[in-house]
Amino acid sequence: MECHLCSGTAPRRQGWLQDCLKQMVSCNRPVFIGRVNWRELVDRAEKKTLVAALNTVFKETGVVVVTHNLGLTVPQINELRKKMAEAGGATKVAKNRLAKLALEGTDAAGIADLFTGPTMLSFSDDPVAAPRIVSTFAKTNDKLVVLGGVLGSTVLDADGVKALADLPSLDELRAKLVGMIQTPATRIAGVTQAPAGQLARVIGAYADKGKAA
Repeated sequence: MECHLCSGTAPRRQGWLQDCLKQMVSCNRPVFIGRVNWRELVDRAEKKTLVAALNTVFKETGVVVVTHNLGLTVPQINELRKKMAEAGGATKVAKNRLAKLALEGTDAAGIADLFTGPTMLSFSDDPVAAPRIVSTFAKTNDKLVVLGGVLGSTVLDADGVKALADLPSLDELRAKLVGMIQTPATRIAGVTQAPAGQLARVIGAYADKGKAA
């Protein structure tokens, strides 16, 4: 049944737009205001919000893993999301076109080619958490295929993601650094509270020092 607001038979009294928006749910028709499709405007706004949110993920998150969902059930996807949330990360499904738009202007732009087919994103601030959870999940669920990812500006292939998964977590690294670095207590306290990027630089510096020796 066509709503009288959509049919144009109702006078445009005060508050007509609010009434029209309420009717949209029940009449399921595109609503035009002048020459503008209101549903299209709402969809466009939602997409813009999603692209902005993904752009923040690509700019600020420690690691992003891209996977193919080749037929996971809803309960399986929810299980993966739960495991990621428990580790402080998240798993999301996004349209490839929107993901590529969100990648523009970020250090993660090198993974744009991964976004083909039925993709999912898993990400975490801990550079090990998302790779470890996704890789472990994929071992028992062959419908989830690891494609690659990005760590800062470093693009990872599937093997790179799996290699990250085998590394100690940030908490484990902090514990090891405390035992390895002989520094005053105040310096040690600073290390244990350091963010992921700073820890990575510390580890890299020690690695370079070891190579030089």
